[in-house]
Amino acid sequence: MKRDMDLVRELLLKLEALDIPPGVVRPLSPYNPAMAVNGFTGDEVGHHLRMLVSGNLVETAGSQSFGPDGSLVFRQISWAGHDFLDSVRDPEIWAKTKKGAAAAGGFTVDLLKDLAKGLVKKQIEEFTGVKL
Repeated sequence: MKRDMDLVRELLLKLEALDIPPGVVRPLSPYNPAMAVNGFTGDEVGHHLRMLVSGNLVETAGSQSFGPDGSLVFRQISWAGHDFLDSVRDPEIWAKTKKGAAAAGGFTVDLLKDLAKGLVKKQIEEFTGVKL
């Protein structure tokens, strides 16, 4: 199954929106309607949740990242996950980031984040007049 960065972004946005107190661990089934993303199956969501863990974008309950039913044992979004999410949160920035990555013919999570950060930096410079 191919990695879909739109799904990665949507899942991080969903995880961020969860009302989970700090230090609390919550199992999240990829088949739960709260984790559903239009156009993607539960299997695709589950696969991408596993990729979020292996990519260190989310933190889980230690060695027990997934329950026996395939649920993500979610603790919190990692620092790296927040950095990525903050760089691609804005839909307009995300669209420009994807367009730039497609024009380059390939990308990594770090490259997408850097491209998005560059676009955000440009917006800040235009808004404030301060060269960053």
